[in-house]
Parts: sequence; structure tokens; C-alpha cells
Amino acid sequence: MTRQDLRRALGWCTVINFGFVMLWFCGFLVAHDFVYQVHSSMFPGLSPERFDELHYQLIGFYKLSVFLLNLVPYIALRIIGRS
Repeated sequence: MTRQDLRRALGWCTVINFGFVMLWFCGFLVAHDFVYQVHSSMFPGLSPERFDELHYQLIGFYKLSVFLLNLVPYIALRIIGRS
């Protein structure tokens, strides 16, 4: 695998992962009550506030992971490719 192939793969991974984050966020906004009902039936005692907090934290963690594991190496390979 060449450096350009790796850079291309990391670029597409970043796009796909951010698409997943946007889908998750939009689904969370649009179907909040339905998703809460499903999760509260699996985890009794889960309050709506705690449910929102957990999703907010998980979305943030996923987004941070995408930045660190996909976007930063992609940018580094772009910088290396210029020299």
C-alpha cells in the first residue's frame, strides 16, 4: 500500500465516520422518544436526563476518536506529500 492509498483510505474513513456521527445525531434528534423507550426497556431506571448525557458523551468520544485516528493521520500524510 502506497502513501497515497493510505491517505485516500484515511480520507474516506473520515468522511464515512462523520456521516455516521451526523446520522446518529439526526436520529437522536428526530426519534429521541422512540430511542429512549427502547433503551429504557433494556436498562430499567435510565432517566431521560442520563440518557441524553450518555448519548452526548458517546457522540463526543466518537467524534474525538475520528479526529485523532482518521483526520490527524490524513492531514499528516497530506503535509508529508507536499515535501
